[in-house]
Amino acid sequence: MLRETPLMQRLGLKHPIIQAPMAGGGDTPELVAAVCEAGGLGCIGAAYSTPDQIHALAQEVRKRTSAPFGINLFATLELPELPADPGPSLAGVAPFYAELDLPPPSLPPMKSGQFAEQLAAVLESGAAAFSFTFGTLPAATIDAIKRRGMFVMGTATTVDEALDLQRAGVDAVIAQGSEAGGHRGTFRGEFEAGLIGTMALVPQTADAISLPVVASGGIMDGRGVAAALALGAQAVQMGDECHNRNRAASALLIKALAPEIAGLDLAAAERSRILAFAASNEHLFLNVGMAACKAAMDPAHGVPHSTLVTAMARNGTEFGIRVSGLGEQWFTGPAGTPQGLYFPGFGPGDANPDIGDSAITETAGLGGFAMGGAPAVVQFVGGTPADALAYTRLMYEITLAESTAYRLPTLDFRGTPTGIDVRLVVQTGILPQIDTGMAHREAGIGQVGAGLVKPPRVCFDRALEALVRARAGAGAGSGPR
Repeated sequence: MLRETPLMQRLGLKHPIIQAPMAGGGDTPELVAAVCEAGGLGCIGAAYSTPDQIHALAQEVRKRTSAPFGINLFATLELPELPADPGPSLAGVAPFYAELDLPPPSLPPMKSGQFAEQLAAVLESGAAAFSFTFGTLPAATIDAIKRRGMFVMGTATTVDEALDLQRAGVDAVIAQGSEAGGHRGTFRGEFEAGLIGTMALVPQTADAISLPVVASGGIMDGRGVAAALALGAQAVQMGDECHNRNRAASALLIKALAPEIAGLDLAAAERSRILAFAASNEHLFLNVGMAACKAAMDPAHGVPHSTLVTAMARNGTEFGIRVSGLGEQWFTGPAGTPQGLYFPGFGPGDANPDIGDSAITETAGLGGFAMGGAPAVVQFVGGTPADALAYTRLMYEITLAESTAYRLPTLDFRGTPTGIDVRLVVQTGILPQIDTGMAHREAGIGQVGAGLVKPPRVCFDRALEALVRARAGAGAGSGPR
């Protein structure tokens, strides 16, 4: 289930869905009301509507739903100069009107200065939200809209435009990616500068401003919604692999927690201490990320005959894997010692064989499998940015799918390789790539560096043998191997 966002709470939505307003009649009152009744925010595209038409559209929506709805206008206060003869343009689209049995096209009934009259109608419409496109509005205008209790959203196609909107006083910014249909909302700089993909623009905008961000463009199904909302997905796009590099993800986590911590009934010094501790740990997100990866992999366990690896773990002596189709058996082999970079004062003689549960990140398609999207991690674990890309590309050879949530800009937003397949590991001889911290061989000293390590192949050989026996009906044995 998708988490409830502050914007959803503010607008009383059940789902994080805002129907795109379509000026010109594409969003009928029936459509707007249906979206509202389904738990999203339906919106009237009223840029081409007269004040009387805005009143009528709003009344038709309200007849069909008591849920909140929105209205959208163009922010341009003066109309651009119209062509002296619009005939050729109208003739160009006339065949499409005829094909759909619509009346012949005509210019919309607009006049210079109409925005003020339209806005007056919007303020009397009973809408809960107001959005605008093609620029900013004067602060006094935005204040007047807010005094009516309306939630105000402006459209941005670049980070600079989003910052302009934040300074103007909007409540949220709609990040319109290049995939969005209809009018491009670019209003600052060259048009081409606004042709940024949605999944690249959203995290950039969210980092730059302190307001809620609405993703717009190319989002056609639940996967797109999840990708736009997922904290981990934003973090991967921002240069983390969510195992040994968690700077962006930790910053986002602190950003989400800080308002709640600030509101605790604690002494100011104690709240400050909590926030200072969180800010001092760049790996704060790792614990949350590991739990999320475990929660994602557990439902895939227990599928009969499945060859999917659902867990990888190590205890400083052995490395073990668990396979979906083989119940609670663990298939183990000797744990290797990571090879990488050591903290000052430590060297290879200090490192313990691989230990810990954090390889669950690689099991879920992060960590070493996402290094191609986090080239800076090589400064911590060793190697070059080219090596990081090569590791990720190699992992596609042993996985069943590509993530629809965790996408890598460095690979043209290809999803991270996800779902280790025992058969492919044995067939190709390619072992999962893990980037990990290195613990001192003596208890109590802690981490001495970070590096790269792979599981022993024997784990996968034994698991495949057990799968073959189970498939043949001979059973896979009663104890761990």
